[in-house]
Amino acid sequence: MAEVFEDDLRAACEVLGKGGIILYPTDTIWGIGCDATNDDAVRRVFDIKRRADGKALIVMVDSPVKIDFYVDAPPPVAFDLVEVSEKPLTIVYPRGRNLSPLLLAEDGSVGIRVTSESFSQALCRRYRKAIVSTSANISGEKAPVNYNGISDEIKAAVDYIVAYRQDDVSEPSASSVIKVDDGGVIKILRP
Repeated sequence: MAEVFEDDLRAACEVLGKGGIILYPTDTIWGIGCDATNDDAVRRVFDIKRRADGKALIVMVDSPVKIDFYVDAPPPVAFDLVEVSEKPLTIVYPRGRNLSPLLLAEDGSVGIRVTSESFSQALCRRYRKAIVSTSANISGEKAPVNYNGISDEIKAAVDYIVAYRQDDVSEPSASSVIKVDDGGVIKILRP
């Protein structure tokens, strides 16, 4: 299993570095991912999902330390929330930066999740950039809870599919989503 893990990390980083799209396990459900700084790759993810350009995608990082690089002056309370959260938590921050502008909402905000799942965390750490993490489904369709539920259309559209955890049939849920404004006011978008 350790060999599969390492082979997948190496191959996924290579594909991401070439602007490719991957299908990978995360701390929630399986995700479609790409380099979050690459406009062309992000555009491809929108195309694969048949998602309107105006709907922002979230990004994943391996450590709270990385948030400062992708958010201009993140509200301090957000770091406390990341630290105490017992389940995966996506926080929508004001003023995203150093990312593809296609990932930002109309108001300039960006959703970021700090992953603690072994593969996605190692992938973010090794790739050294934020990675898009969006559910592995066509927009409007039900998000698959594990690898077996991902459609053949999605599988055929990506450049690399991670082998690690494909046999995991657990049914994780999506992350909680909250928005934090500059004053530290918290708005729950998805419990």
